[in-house]
Amino acid sequence: MKILIAEDDPTLQMALKAILQKWGHEIVVAEDGNQAWEILQTDNPKLAILDWMMPGIEGVELCRRVRERTDGDYVYIILLTGKVENEDIVTGLDAGADDYITKPFDREVLRSRVAVGARIVQYETVLAEKNVQLQRYGSKMEKLAQERS
Repeated sequence: MKILIAEDDPTLQMALKAILQKWGHEIVVAEDGNQAWEILQTDNPKLAILDWMMPGIEGVELCRRVRERTDGDYVYIILLTGKVENEDIVTGLDAGADDYITKPFDREVLRSRVAVGARIVQYETVLAEKNVQLQRYGSKMEKLAQERS
């Protein structure tokens, strides 16, 4: 699965990239929020791990922008941040994040949460395909009804 890592700390960025690649994911990296937004619009990652506080567009604003889009596939968003207060978690999730992980993170917790994200993305893909099929069937039914009347 293609995953965007938007993290301005080069050490953490490299660590996340190595871990996720080891787990078999294709990784796209952004060093700031502006670059992340560009990637989200053009490169179609299925999952995004966003730092909250980074140069350019912050992670929470990226969440809002992604959720406001009406084009493109669903992107599962994990906010990865040093913000640990309950109000921060609520703010992040209300902005559109699907999950919230605080730094420092546990590797196995990250693995499990990425697996959940992958599962949700797969369900979303299947659902979108079924919707297209239903629209086709609906169009055929309308055409048949018009032909018979």
